[in-house]
Amino acid sequence: MTGTTGNQSSAGHLLQLIRDGRATTRGALQRVTGLSRSTVGHRLDQLFAAGWLREGEAAPAPGSTGGRPSARLEFDAGHAVVLAADLGTRHATAGVLDLAGNVLAERSGRMLIGDGPELVLDRLGQWFAELLKEHGTDPARVCGIGLSVPGPVDVGSGTVVQPPIMPGWDGYPLRARMRDAYAAHVTGAAPVSASPASSLSSAIPVFVDNDANLMAYAEQRAGYPDCAAFLLVKVATGIGAGVVVDGRPYRGVDGGAGDIGHIRLADCPDALCMCGNHGCLAAVASGRALADQLSAVGGPAASSSGSGSDVRDQLAAGRPEAVRLAREAGRRVGEVLVTVVTLLNPGVLMIAGDLAGTPFLTGVRELLYQRALPRTTAHLDVVTSRLGERAGLIGAALMVVDELYAPTRADARLTGTAPIG
Repeated sequence: MTGTTGNQSSAGHLLQLIRDGRATTRGALQRVTGLSRSTVGHRLDQLFAAGWLREGEAAPAPGSTGGRPSARLEFDAGHAVVLAADLGTRHATAGVLDLAGNVLAERSGRMLIGDGPELVLDRLGQWFAELLKEHGTDPARVCGIGLSVPGPVDVGSGTVVQPPIMPGWDGYPLRARMRDAYAAHVTGAAPVSASPASSLSSAIPVFVDNDANLMAYAEQRAGYPDCAAFLLVKVATGIGAGVVVDGRPYRGVDGGAGDIGHIRLADCPDALCMCGNHGCLAAVASGRALADQLSAVGGPAASSSGSGSDVRDQLAAGRPEAVRLAREAGRRVGEVLVTVVTLLNPGVLMIAGDLAGTPFLTGVRELLYQRALPRTTAHLDVVTSRLGERAGLIGAALMVVDELYAPTRADARLTGTAPIG
């Protein structure tokens, strides 16, 4: 997400200090920045004029011995809304959220990622327009759109890169097409020049990231804000990991960090993966792999496409073979996580996704604590998701907010020079 470089005395920088809680009064802003009272006042006037700030309950200054309490400055999370969508292989969730990540309106339903980006994004545009109408929200209040997708993402360009389970999405211009689809539905398919709403929707910034990254970011923010190294492993139709270090997602040089589903297992040379290689962890321990294994032993598990939700349903029904396979899959994932945890030394390892139940978690713990050095796991909490199926949706919304209100972009927005994301 966008960094905080730029003019350290700008309005955007002051906004970041307020959002982070490092300085939440006028006096505190003066002390932290070294700016004069009049300069701080001018910068804050810009933020108030934009509707981004509000004054909360007054609080005594630190070390105060009396006198009038200082007004507390707060980021106004209700001055705009974000549209977000979390795409799975066969299911999607879309929502309208405020700038604090609270869900205001939501819709979930069947959506096949394999249908390709044209159909999927057009349907999302329709969902977004209908959600705004149902919630009574003016499209002019939408400040951005965030997309969570089940594949590697080059965040700079907003494109999916060689995704094993997203046929037709590689290199596709997601951001531009999402804007077009949304504009078409929010304006009734009118030409872009035909109405003010159309021009607004055509300029909406769109941000895209991998689902595990966004889930990890949302879960860390919501439940473990003080954890300096946080690791989330999503085990659904595929397997992926999200890493948050010092409060920021770690993506690697081009978005490929955390793609642990394609680490090779030496003893599974015949297991064919969706990526075309043999022996990948996902080919052995993912929801798709387990669905195939259940079908092979005569179970009713898998649909024609085979997915993590098929296995989840069988686990919920208590089917013994599903429980056994999920525990064994947990052991195989735990085998890989021994190396990952030793390398990252996280404080929290969260297991999420369709298989994130007791059998799978038990398998992970068995291998992890058996093979990792005691020092590596001495301060490690192995947990399951707190936000559940909303984690990707909330993470996508938080991504938009952090991008749009980061100092450099915030200053550009205030002066009307911000690029379209």
